Amino acid sequence: MGLALLLGVFGGCVVIGIPVAFAMGVAAAAAFWYEGFPLLITFQRSVSGISVFSLLAIPFFVFAGELMLHGGIAARLVRFASALVGHIRGGLASVNIFSSMLFGGISGSAVADISALGSILIPVMKERGYRPDYAVNVTVTSSIAGIVIPPSHNMIIFAVAAGGGLSISQLFLAGVLPGILMCICLAVAAYIIAIKHNYPAEQFPGWGEVARTSLAAIPGLVTAVIIVGGVLSGIFTVTESGAFGAIYALLLTFFVYRTLDWNGFKTAVVQAVRTTAMVMVLIGFASSFAYLLALYQVPEKLGDFMLGISESKFAILLMINLMLLVLGMIMDMAALILICTPIFLPIVKSLGMEPEQFGIMLLVNLGLGLCTPPVGTCLFVGCAVGRIRIEETLKSIWPFYLAILFALILVTYVPAVSLFLPSLLG
Repeated sequence: MGLALLLGVFGGCVVIGIPVAFAMGVAAAAAFWYEGFPLLITFQRSVSGISVFSLLAIPFFVFAGELMLHGGIAARLVRFASALVGHIRGGLASVNIFSSMLFGGISGSAVADISALGSILIPVMKERGYRPDYAVNVTVTSSIAGIVIPPSHNMIIFAVAAGGGLSISQLFLAGVLPGILMCICLAVAAYIIAIKHNYPAEQFPGWGEVARTSLAAIPGLVTAVIIVGGVLSGIFTVTESGAFGAIYALLLTFFVYRTLDWNGFKTAVVQAVRTTAMVMVLIGFASSFAYLLALYQVPEKLGDFMLGISESKFAILLMINLMLLVLGMIMDMAALILICTPIFLPIVKSLGMEPEQFGIMLLVNLGLGLCTPPVGTCLFVGCAVGRIRIEETLKSIWPFYLAILFALILVTYVPAVSLFLPSLLG
């Protein structure tokens, strides 16, 4: 009855439109009340959930990404990507995907990726004769790279949800190859569609232009090098690397590029505070919710249920992926990371899967949910930027879905895709 009350109250709150974070808090309070615990326990568990030192990295990561978004870094990355890969058939689509890979590694946010790059590239693609739905689909699906390629605050959320014993540097390394692989799959899909519709290729500007645009883009890319390199080398902790990354991004955009004005700085601060507050509230209430799931032995019961259906590792991982795909369509990504990690991680560990591999599988899977209605945050933002109805994009987005699903299958069933770099660099 306690578990039924917990899930029932949570589901009811979500259905009537209460934000997921507060829905988890209300459900946890109801379950604690039913079990006879003081309601104060809900808030004690919530406070303990956010009293984790590594979580201090999240506001720094978010702030650095906002500074990059409002400081003109995206335009320089687009020019570099255009000079390098724009001459391929459907060149602007390749530019879009390659720019997402670069900018995503700096901002760590799919929505920031769409907002920054989409506002630049979608209008240009439409002017050059690309169909609006094609331009939006490329932008939306390639934005998932920001979730997988480090630095990503979602990786920190996963590490906390996994119990705090997971190395964030190893998780960063595990995301590099899957992120690149996913972008390659999307580029192949975009290229095939470009040939079918005879989309144009840009003129190659020469290696001199490639060198010039790369020099202009390199200072922005150094932000990711500071954050990721500082963690991997052991010079900084994750929190310290995020702080230094944010300071560098501020100095770069304000004093070197001189593209960040006072209004842009205030907007970056407000957006970073808002995002951080939402994430912290979500993590706090999710901690109480996850405590109750463990109290009711949900991971063990779900594992026994899956093993009762099949003992095959292939089948169990397939069932987990299908569950995550469905949940990703109806719930926010950060909330699902916090809810699903304590449930599914013990199951996959019993199957011999490393936590880092499961973390990347989870991020890629839930990233696909960001492109899928009815929640589909990235899809909504992309359609708003491209000024196109969601129904129009859904008719032609399926090749890009298949590309991401192919990358997800490789991440799920080929451990080396995620674990090669962590094992290589120790």
